[in-house]
Amino acid sequence: MFRKRYLFGKVTSVGDGDNFHMFHLPGGRLGGWGWLRKIPEINTFRKLKNRTIHVRLCGVDAPERSHFGKPAQPYSEEALQWLRNYILGRKLYVKPLSLDQYNRVVAKVMVLKWNGFRDVSEEMIKNGIGTVYEAKQGVEFDGKEALYLAWEKYAKREKRGLWKDKNKKSFVSPRDYKRMYN
Repeated sequence: MFRKRYLFGKVTSVGDGDNFHMFHLPGGRLGGWGWLRKIPEINTFRKLKNRTIHVRLCGVDAPERSHFGKPAQPYSEEALQWLRNYILGRKLYVKPLSLDQYNRVVAKVMVLKWNGFRDVSEEMIKNGIGTVYEAKQGVEFDGKEALYLAWEKYAKREKRGLWKDKNKKSFVSPRDYKRMYN
């Protein structure tokens, strides 16, 4: 199943700046979703928790929110709000690439906007909401690493999102931030 097909679903919750829960809608409208079968509402997430897929966006790392006694990283709330505004309650396509150490599906995610389908990871990097994911192993880009790096360079040059801070020396990447607290 990995790397071959897209899953169609609706985002039921966004828990962090780079992951979310999705209710799978097999068959889409042809499968009866929305006219024969009811599509769950966003506010029913607690009831759906065991029936959703936990998805981690491929190729992007968003600033870390506060958890387990660790302080929040700068721009973590902005990243969470951006992702919520961009995908929460929307139907999208997910291309599963692998499973991560937390048993989340690492995936390329495509959402339909007025100007066509958009790669959510690419949009986050382009808008300075996240950085290109850095790791020694298990990194998934679905062949778009060079494109993501080019968009990150663009976001830095244009001072978008987390890159607008004038003090670049104080910037700590999400990867380095996790390393500091683990």
